[in-house]
Amino acid sequence: MDLNLLVALDALLEENSVQGAADRLRLSAPAMSRALGRIRRATGDDILVRSGRTMTPTPRALELREETSDLVRRATALLAPAREVDLADVNRTFVVRCHDALLGTLAPGLLGVVAESMPQATVRFVGETADDGLDLQRGYVDLDIGASPPPVPEVSSKVIGRDRLVAAMRPDNPLALESMTANLFVSARHVIVSRRGRTRDAIDTVLNEFGTERRVYAVVPTSTAALEIVAESNAVAVVAGGACAAAMRQLGIVGRDLPFELPGTPAIMLWHRRNDSDLIHAWFRDKAEGVLSAALV
Repeated sequence: MDLNLLVALDALLEENSVQGAADRLRLSAPAMSRALGRIRRATGDDILVRSGRTMTPTPRALELREETSDLVRRATALLAPAREVDLADVNRTFVVRCHDALLGTLAPGLLGVVAESMPQATVRFVGETADDGLDLQRGYVDLDIGASPPPVPEVSSKVIGRDRLVAAMRPDNPLALESMTANLFVSARHVIVSRRGRTRDAIDTVLNEFGTERRVYAVVPTSTAALEIVAESNAVAVVAGGACAAAMRQLGIVGRDLPFELPGTPAIMLWHRRNDSDLIHAWFRDKAEGVLSAALV
């Protein structure tokens, strides 16, 4: 079935004229005559018959006129660019996967914005896992926010900014009371955050260039766990200062500048390309970006 025939039929029934329908659709009269012939074969009806110098619709054509017009109107609306939506009527669930350090910063601000503008929507926050590369492609996750670049071309991305790394510690930690040097830094007991259990990261590479190394006495999968350990000991954990700011304040932890240059942690937002032009998804992305960009230090 050639659905273009519906458009031609609608024009013919509106104009009751092959020439008029051709002018309306910007076709030649012969092209419209051929379309009428195909419509006649498809419907088994003459649709329009000559009556003097004009054409008259058949009873079957009159039956089809209203339904044909409605179908063409609906199809046109379906294929037209999306217009503004009423956010208050949106009943949708957004799944956001992010590093645990970002959760305490992102969730309160984003939920507040969503609750105000899109009160029927639900936001599900899920944690990172060791094997989550296909969740965006499969539609299990709407937004993935972390430090990793897009894994495949069909995943869109936006770098929101970079978060400065700080050494988190208790205010009464001896390191917090002095100007930190590399020697003081390595003298502390260190907690590393690694969801895969790795005992080394970029900081150890920098320390090797100084000809020294640190004492790692614990590895935990989340920044939250690392900060809780720091709050109860003289250990030190290097974390993203902006993302962890809320948790650090809650636990009474302070952040100190590192004694060496180290690039900040990138904050990258990922989503599948099928959502590029989705107005509701774009609104949600924009609000998530706004909350995070304001928190980065």
